[in-house]
Amino acid sequence: MTVSAQPWQSDARVIGAVAVAHGFSHFFQLTLPPLFPAMKEEFGVGYGELGAVTGLFYAVSGIAQFGAGFVVDRFGARRVLLTGLTLLAASILAVAFVPGYWALLPLAVAGGLGNCVFHPADFSVLNARVHGTRLGRAYGAHGLAGNIGWVLAPLIGVALSKLFGWREAVALMGAAGLVAVIGFYWGRDWIDDRIEARIKRNETTRTIGQAVLLQRPIVMCFVYFFLLSTALVGLQTFAVPASMAMFGLSDTLAAKSLTLFLIGSSCGIIIGAVLADRTQKHHIVAATGLLLSAALIFLAVLEIVPAIYGLPALMFLAGLAVGTTGPSRDSIVRRATPPGSSGRVYGFVYSGLDSGSTLAPAAFGLLVDRGNPTMVYAVVIVSLVLAVLTVLDIRRQVAARAPA
Repeated sequence: MTVSAQPWQSDARVIGAVAVAHGFSHFFQLTLPPLFPAMKEEFGVGYGELGAVTGLFYAVSGIAQFGAGFVVDRFGARRVLLTGLTLLAASILAVAFVPGYWALLPLAVAGGLGNCVFHPADFSVLNARVHGTRLGRAYGAHGLAGNIGWVLAPLIGVALSKLFGWREAVALMGAAGLVAVIGFYWGRDWIDDRIEARIKRNETTRTIGQAVLLQRPIVMCFVYFFLLSTALVGLQTFAVPASMAMFGLSDTLAAKSLTLFLIGSSCGIIIGAVLADRTQKHHIVAATGLLLSAALIFLAVLEIVPAIYGLPALMFLAGLAVGTTGPSRDSIVRRATPPGSSGRVYGFVYSGLDSGSTLAPAAFGLLVDRGNPTMVYAVVIVSLVLAVLTVLDIRRQVAARAPA
């Protein structure tokens, strides 16, 4: 049965399986940070050392994600995804048994290697197995599941830690991941990009190699993700201290504004999923959402309405706008991707997220330390506007190479 002939029930199974896998990826990304206070006390280290563990995890994930895409294209998404989830869950489980701080570092490396596979493998499966009229909702479910994983990890981790202790909490969460691996193995056919595998046997596509990554639309996709992650990480990491310094808000109200931005982003993904399936003008959806988000943040900075009232509302709307762009963004990448190259292309362009996430925090932190909190929002706004230019350039390049 071809992808065009598949009933919606088959697509739903594939989308559900990939979304759950992505949810576990994000869940494990935030398994340890909420437990840092207890780990700090037991290991006798500072938050800087524990933060270095997280930094090492993301650095390895970002670097390895580039190569993971080639592995997906060579061996198929199913085996790579199962291997990655197993390695990630096992590394988390092993944290429960470490004798001291330094043992966390090799586990961070192992976890980063496990985490690197999800974007190239997930999108390879979705693009190969889901009907084109449902891909927007597939991308939306994928993104929303990741957000849910981020939300659940601190809630579950802290609750289990209070009940049993931090080591027991980590062990239970890691074990849950390994149980999930068994479930995915049972339903392994749902995460098999077998249609892409048939394409890869075509000698023409096998000779593409790394050259595809040097094509301008693909490079601009990478730049887009770098700019987007710079903006989002800047908000997630330093919006609270910047808002407190700029507007004289309490930490509670500043944190509330950030939370509303994240909630708005999740709601926006749902709206964006429907839009992405109902239009082919994904560049317009993405560009409009980014510009609207930048404009709303700019209005918040101007403080036309007192920040105590205006900031929470405007940040929710800004999050809603940027969240709406997610499924259309992934549709844009799909259009720019040559046949048989989903793994390597998605691995490369999504490494832009990790690159931005690695470099941006230090830069934003320096701005706050030097007494320039307004520049935090200024860089966020500029990054969003520049991301619009990449979207329009990608559209122009893809349209130019399309057959007449």
